[in-house]
Amino acid sequence: MGPSREQIKQILNKAKRIAVVGLSDRPERTSYMVAKAMKEAGYDIIPVNPLIKEWEGIPAVATLTDIEGHVDIVNVFRRSEHLREIAEQFVQMDADVFWAQLGVYDEGVYHDLTKKGYTVVMDRCIKVEHALTR
Repeated sequence: MGPSREQIKQILNKAKRIAVVGLSDRPERTSYMVAKAMKEAGYDIIPVNPLIKEWEGIPAVATLTDIEGHVDIVNVFRRSEHLREIAEQFVQMDADVFWAQLGVYDEGVYHDLTKKGYTVVMDRCIKVEHALTR
């Protein structure tokens, strides 16, 4: 679901700040590995998880609406059934792209957000897409 590979390349080239919802502080978790790779690629990472205090020395926030300033991409590492609630927070904040990781999608949320004019990527890994568009 979502933009073409060329559009994804443009999104990733423009982006600076990525809020990662469900980011784990455990290095063996996929969210940790993907966020670390994106951080090493030069992106500012904002950990969004009420269960952790920090990630890689960066203070975590409990929800998307706790973030100050503009966010380019909201990258979601939560199960598909949580996307509606996360999308509602997303609409309340200053962000451009709603991105649900590989295996995470909700057709209703996709249509609702795109109807409101947001760019939405679902069921794709941001780390893989970043590697493919370099």
